Amino acid sequence: MTSRKSTSSSPHDAVFSLEYDDAERARRVERALAPEVGDIAGERTRVSVARDDDQIDVAVEADDLVALRAGLNTWLTLVAVAESAGGVGY
Repeated sequence: MTSRKSTSSSPHDAVFSLEYDDAERARRVERALAPEVGDIAGERTRVSVARDDDQIDVAVEADDLVALRAGLNTWLTLVAVAESAGGVGY
């Protein structure tokens, strides 16, 4: 997993990128995360999930640092659960 600064207009944001052994594993994780994108976003955070072949980028934007930390913790946990449930984890 890598992390990079996004180019959003929110005061605080972060992107974490996950690379898998193949596109099928990445697709399984992306499909598990997709329904949560609209359901979990709060008033102070926004998230997007994008996949390109064997890589998934999760971008979290927040109005403040507390919301950013909470958003990152939530989405990192969701990724771990998706990997475990889909047999993708290492």
